[in-house]
Formats: sequence, C-alpha cells, structure tokens
Amino acid sequence: MKISRVISIVVFLLVQISFGQKNDVKLLTGKVQEQSTPVEGVNIINNATQAATVSDSDGSFSIAVREGDVLVFSAVNLNPVKHRITAEDMTANFLVIKMTAKEVELKEVVVNENANITAENLGIIPYGQKKYTPAERKVYTATSTSVDKLLNAISGRTAMLKKEVNVEKKEALFRKLEYLFEENYYTNRLKIPVDDIKGFQLFCVDDADFAVSLNTKNKTMSMFLITDLARKYLTILENEK
Repeated sequence: MKISRVISIVVFLLVQISFGQKNDVKLLTGKVQEQSTPVEGVNIINNATQAATVSDSDGSFSIAVREGDVLVFSAVNLNPVKHRITAEDMTANFLVIKMTAKEVELKEVVVNENANITAENLGIIPYGQKKYTPAERKVYTATSTSVDKLLNAISGRTAMLKKEVNVEKKEALFRKLEYLFEENYYTNRLKIPVDDIKGFQLFCVDDADFAVSLNTKNKTMSMFLITDLARKYLTILENEK
C-alpha cells in the first residue's frame, strides 16, 4: 500500500510539473515582414488573454504568451494572419511573421452608360480603324503627305508634336494611377508624405515597367512595383534635405 501510494504521489507531482511548464507565461519577441520588408504599425492581439501590442519601425514586437495561445496580426492594406504558439516558438523565443498585401480594387468609373452605342456600330467610322488621341491626330496630320512630312521635319514641328504625344500618354497614366490607390495607401503603407504624393505619382509614371502594369491593369504587379519605387523616392527626398 505504501509503495503504491508513493508512486501515485510521484505521478501526480510529475503531471503538475509538466502542466505548469506547459502553461508558463513567456515574453515572446518577433518581427513582422511583408516580403522581406519590416512592417510598422501591425496590431498584434493574443486571443487567449486579449493582451495587445503594435510592431515598431523595425517590424519588431514582444508579447506575453503561453504554448497554445493564438496571436492575431492585422494592419491596413495587409491580409490578417493567425498564428498558434507552439513548443518550438517557446523554445526559440523568436517569431517571424510574413504578411501579404491586400488586393486593391480599382475604383469603378462609368465612362459611357450606353457602351454599345459607338461611332463604329453607328457607321460613322469603319470597324477596326485606328483611334487617335488629339496629340496623335496632330502627328498624323503633320506626316500624312510626303510634303507635310518633309516641311514639318525641317521646322521641328513633328518632333514637338511627338513630345506632346508622350506628355499626353503620361497624363493618361497619371489619371489611371490617381484612381488606383487611396491617399492613405501612400501615407500609411508607403510612408510618402502628403505633400509629396503628386510628385511621387509623376515619378511612378516615368517608370517603364510601372507604366506597363497600369496599361495592362495588372494590380498585383502595380502594388509590387510601387513599393520599390516608394523606397527609391524616399531616398531621393532624404538626399535633398
């Protein structure tokens, strides 16, 4: 009897010690990244205890946890992440969380409510005929005949009109970019000062790859490229100080 009682006490103590170790509170440190970039301002909540913190400028954070707790990571323009604390996390005492940018939908713009009524189906112009912008039409007119082409080339008018076409294309890209992102995306996500947003947008449309992403409406590629362009632009601003 005495031996079995001693064994029972020992087993009970071992269970209590194991239970206590599993439920020890530990201050866990970590870092939040979007791709390889540290993310500031990510809200981190422990669902079990409701303890909360926010990542700093290096993406670093620290929060009290137990094994089995679930941490919820959330931020504007980033997809939320849930992570359950494992024994490995407790041993390593360092956690790296990877977050991804949310898809940003273009604003809806109604260009023509009667989209089926066009100059082509009304018979005003033939089907498949090239459509010119105002600036492109001027270039076409200036080079439509051999005489016009020669005279305008000599006078420099053709070169001037081609520059006007390039300006017109950049203006069109600029208008597309204005509809792509809200102001808080530039200030909160990309860290562009409010007063420099217009200058940054002009900087973006000058980038050939970014221009292609706008023209093809590739939102994912636009978001990827604009993050890198923001880093370059912020470096330029810093060097100008």
